[in-house]
Amino acid sequence: MKCQQCDKTATFHITELAGGKPVELHLCEEHARAYLTQGEDESVGAPSLAGVLAKQLAVGQTAEELAKLDQQSCPMCGITFYEFRNQGRLGCPHDYECFSKQLEPLLLNIHGETTHVGKCPKHGGQGTGRQTELIRLRREMKDAVAGEEYERASHLRDEIKKIELELGEKES
Repeated sequence: MKCQQCDKTATFHITELAGGKPVELHLCEEHARAYLTQGEDESVGAPSLAGVLAKQLAVGQTAEELAKLDQQSCPMCGITFYEFRNQGRLGCPHDYECFSKQLEPLLLNIHGETTHVGKCPKHGGQGTGRQTELIRLRREMKDAVAGEEYERASHLRDEIKKIELELGEKES
């Protein structure tokens, strides 16, 4: 995630309560230091009206962006970014691609890297693409039944059975 004041990586994520509502700020080290020392300076005298207005505009813009992000969902498993933020868990492997822009700074902050460099299981990784496809098809079938599109639902059911048979044969 980038600093809201410049193009550097945001390393400080500050949440303040303004009027009873949480306000999130994402700042680089330089701007965070300036922001935090500005708070000390403001306590001495009254804050300027221009400064307060500029701050409110930036906060409002951030809230709008966050609301848009929260509505974004994975086309495979259907999890929204809002659900991920609340649960802390992704729904499927495709979520890493779907939410890559938002996850990259988080992974970089936690792990220091954004690519896997360790060992991978020899037997556990096969068929994950097909498993994800099954999840997507089951969700589509459920939606088709709810929308009373029974012909489409039966076609999806047949596709699901075909994939389940393929996966069953590979495991044997």
